[in-house]
Amino acid sequence: MQNQDIDRLIKMIAKLPGLGQKSAKRSVLHLLQNRETLLPSLVSALQNLHDKIRTCEICGNFDTASPCHICTSESRKKTTVCVVENVADLWAIERTGAYSGLYHILGGSLSALDGVQPSDLNIESLIKRLDDYDFEEVILALKATVDGQTTAHYLADRLEGRNLRISKLAHGMPMGGELDYMDDGTITLALKARQNLE
Repeated sequence: MQNQDIDRLIKMIAKLPGLGQKSAKRSVLHLLQNRETLLPSLVSALQNLHDKIRTCEICGNFDTASPCHICTSESRKKTTVCVVENVADLWAIERTGAYSGLYHILGGSLSALDGVQPSDLNIESLIKRLDDYDFEEVILALKATVDGQTTAHYLADRLEGRNLRISKLAHGMPMGGELDYMDDGTITLALKARQNLE
């Protein structure tokens, strides 16, 4: 039998993506064995994150300020917006250094099976951004899954008739692939070889 507090921490860590019960136990054991050096820093970082993190009112990114550092950066290309499903996808694209425009996070994808409708996503705020600012291109960087492609086609229909280039990532990404799991080279090539939606 383990201590209740230790068990609670193991259960909390096991809820993190990619970590099961065994990985969580190993992580907690490592923290306990190095508690003098690791625990104070980890606790401080988690508390700091809890106190300061915000969701950007413009794009939906996580940052310590709203609008976020991407939306307010003078070096970003203000005429291009890359539409992604979630923050993990934004981080994956940023990791490549191949894109310098703005982002818009939908908060998921349309899914008949899961009952996700257009009103459940940040689509209207995207439309408003496109109405309010002079964008020239919208990149639909959505997953190469049925739901991702359904969402891309829905958005392309909603944006039809606007003076915008609507592009999607090239098919260097495999069907069923998720941006967060792609290597930097694949994402970079997919961004560079993006195509107009037909």
